Amino acid sequence: MVCMHTIFVTFFNQNLVISTILFLIVLVAGGGLFLFQLLRVRKNIQLGRPDDRSDQPTARFRQMLLVAFGQQKMFKRWVPALLHGIVYVSFIVINIEVLEIVIDGIFGTHRVLGALGPVYSGLIWVNEWLAALVIVACSILLIRRYVLRLKRFRGQEMAESKGLIRIRNYSHIDASIILWTEIILMLALFAFNIADISLHQLSSETLAGAFPISQGLADMQLFGTNETTLHLIERTGWWGHIIGILAFLNFLPISKHFHVLMAFPNVYYSNTGLKPKGELNNLSQVQEEMKAILDESYTPQESPDDPKRFGAKDVTDLSWKSLMDAYTCTECGRCTAVCPANITGKKLSPRKVVMDVRDRLEEIQKFKLVPGEDGLMQPSSEIEGAQEAASHTLLGDFYITEEELHACTTCNACVEECPVNIDQVSIIVDLRRHLIMEDSQMPEEWAIMSNNIENSGNPWGMPDASRFDWKN
Repeated sequence: MVCMHTIFVTFFNQNLVISTILFLIVLVAGGGLFLFQLLRVRKNIQLGRPDDRSDQPTARFRQMLLVAFGQQKMFKRWVPALLHGIVYVSFIVINIEVLEIVIDGIFGTHRVLGALGPVYSGLIWVNEWLAALVIVACSILLIRRYVLRLKRFRGQEMAESKGLIRIRNYSHIDASIILWTEIILMLALFAFNIADISLHQLSSETLAGAFPISQGLADMQLFGTNETTLHLIERTGWWGHIIGILAFLNFLPISKHFHVLMAFPNVYYSNTGLKPKGELNNLSQVQEEMKAILDESYTPQESPDDPKRFGAKDVTDLSWKSLMDAYTCTECGRCTAVCPANITGKKLSPRKVVMDVRDRLEEIQKFKLVPGEDGLMQPSSEIEGAQEAASHTLLGDFYITEEELHACTTCNACVEECPVNIDQVSIIVDLRRHLIMEDSQMPEEWAIMSNNIENSGNPWGMPDASRFDWKN
């Protein structure tokens, strides 16, 4: 065992060239894979229709600071807000120490930011307490999920999926992976600090920084006084932390926790808070036709960006912002928990709608489907399952059903509750427009109401002459 320790120490400490090369390989490989995954997600989002969100940049930036950076909507529920806030702040602050690890790994230095003196001491002091709080917060979050079994973490949509991509109960495994990874990362950081302090004590040197927790554990000789063992623990903690960070980063794009990164652009481009609540967008084709009806001299304008159909039948008929919403969803269930339709036992779950959009996008990407002339997806290769995947659409029995769509009251409770400004209602309305305008599928009561409005100008079908009789 001592021989293996000696080899380890010699490789990672005495031969800085090899260590630096190895570090660069790990860094470039991890960063490159992450970039590849980002480009894959970007390609999927670009399947959506154009939607200009470049207006009001100042208001959008302010909203991003409040909702995404400031976690404004999280504080509607104080307990999860506090726990989430601890992890979130730690994610931001502790990454400054990750920057130091990267610099040390590239240039062969050791705690290079220690030159900042008191500033560095203050930073490390905050990092230590935050790391401890993260371990506590993640432990409580695990208890809430697996011991208290909060209702909004569950639901039929979390256990069933008719698509070809994922099993929905993976969501709980996903949460466990993230929470345990956070705990392990913090433990690796403590191991690195404790062993480093102990090594400096053996050589009667002072380590830069203030370590309120690690210093006490080092004074207790938690890892002993054997120099070889301490070197092993110190290097294991150092490498474990940076490799864990890179692994965490590459897990995000395939995880519901992708919102850690996607929340910022998603909130910036959202219209929540910038436009009246519940305001629906106009269909450009209908708007142009109405202008021509009202003004005989007006010539309807056609655009190559106009959708091929009324409403949405598949993800390619939705706007790119709705597809970005799908990749931002963290499946927290807040939207479904406040949905009046879901509360009263109807099948609609706003969370499921957004998850279905993401699953359909992943299905299209996995089986290499491409839009055909009719706008529907077609297989571009002989991949097994491609034909079946091409037969699916977002609207239909495989994903979002007619019953779910008709249950929505467009009250926007889900949009108001979402902590990252996802607009579930826009997706539902676009799908419902297709049902009604293309497929003529609507409840009988809706059809009667629509005919009455068209023929009599009111939903009851009463004649104009009786208009003033309504008050009686």
